Amino acid sequence: MRALVCNAYGSTDDLLIEERDDPVADDDQLAIDIKAAGINFPDILAIAGEYQDKTPPPFIPGNEAAGVVTAVGKNVTGYAIGDKVIAAIRGRAFAEKCVADAQLVMPLPPELDFEQGAGYVVTYGTSYHALKQSAAIQAGETLLVLGAAGGVGSTAVEIGKALGARVIAAASSDEKLAFAKASGADELINYSEQALKESVKELTNGAGADVVYDPVGGDLAQAALRSLAWHGRYLVVGFAAGDIPKFPANIALLKEASIIGVWWGTWLAKNPQAQVQNMQELGALLASGKLQPRITESYAFDDFKQAFRAISERRAVGKVVLRMS
Repeated sequence: MRALVCNAYGSTDDLLIEERDDPVADDDQLAIDIKAAGINFPDILAIAGEYQDKTPPPFIPGNEAAGVVTAVGKNVTGYAIGDKVIAAIRGRAFAEKCVADAQLVMPLPPELDFEQGAGYVVTYGTSYHALKQSAAIQAGETLLVLGAAGGVGSTAVEIGKALGARVIAAASSDEKLAFAKASGADELINYSEQALKESVKELTNGAGADVVYDPVGGDLAQAALRSLAWHGRYLVVGFAAGDIPKFPANIALLKEASIIGVWWGTWLAKNPQAQVQNMQELGALLASGKLQPRITESYAFDDFKQAFRAISERRAVGKVVLRMS
């Protein structure tokens, strides 16, 4: 099989497509022919050696894939050769084939094609866990989403709206905000042109946001924290801006606010049954039409450099995927 290999930590431009032996599924695994794989910002961090959970080189990056089952381990039930599936795996997705533990695989929802499926599990799984378990968001509350047109940001907009929240989408350009509006946002803030804190206060009549969903970090974090309402919850999802913010504890004290870290991958490993329940609930929202995964950039496997640049240069709206075949 062909696989995209990180032989040393560094730039995504240094990755190489190499021939590797086809992986073989063990008794508790499925073997999958990968049709498409989703690219996420943590993939870039992993390749640079900057992700919190480091994999030593050489390794095949990529954490979510969609494809067709080609082999089923003897201990695995519920799957057969030829089934269309999604796999949320830790590495090995940027290849033509992979093996995955059965507990990390789910059927491809009938509403989705392979490319949509490749961009579904991680982004929607992260945002649903963040808003349901971490923030316990309630219908009628106000949700502020930073980076609202990105991979996870746009899913937070969709899910927040589906759960009954009033969604304020914040992004760096009018083009991105138009995408967030199409995803269901009620209000829009262009933080390249508007002061974030003051804009949130104005849109909420001074009350502030009940929940902030922040996959961006950097300079926006301070203003977003200060825009929280009383008993607000600030979700630390990622640091696409590059800089990890340092939060003033007095703001949390004055607002009796909570700053909550969201690391979906580790939560999934510790709570597999809750994750199954989450995916069932997401599936119901998908079937009802309340969620509409949109792939905005799809690249052939050999064009991986351009695909990664769409993410690293923060140009992408929605989801970016690699097509393996």
